Amino acid sequence: MTEPTIRVRELNLYRQYFDLVTAGTKTIEVRVKYPHLADLAIGDIIRFRIKGADETCDVKVRRVTEYGSFEALLDGEGAANVNPTVGREEQIVNIRSIYSPEKEALGVLAIEIERTG
Repeated sequence: MTEPTIRVRELNLYRQYFDLVTAGTKTIEVRVKYPHLADLAIGDIIRFRIKGADETCDVKVRRVTEYGSFEALLDGEGAANVNPTVGREEQIVNIRSIYSPEKEALGVLAIEIERTG
């Protein structure tokens, strides 16, 4: 039996969220279900990169769960797992400043992550 191929995906991340991932306090990454993320699977590696910088942080995908909205995601996953530094309502505002309603309509992904190494 052959082992599944582990894929490495490179995704940009804002500095504030990057720092939470590297500290291990952000365990859920929020993304919309763009076509290039539709087949994201357990065991895949995400290499987060701060846009325009050389810093990277690798994480392993532990789980991917799809939700119908950002509110449903935060309620299902717990806002503190997405961003332990701000409350749920502020997170909704922050996420919606990144993703438009049209993008949210693609589907919302909660990606449970674990630091590697």
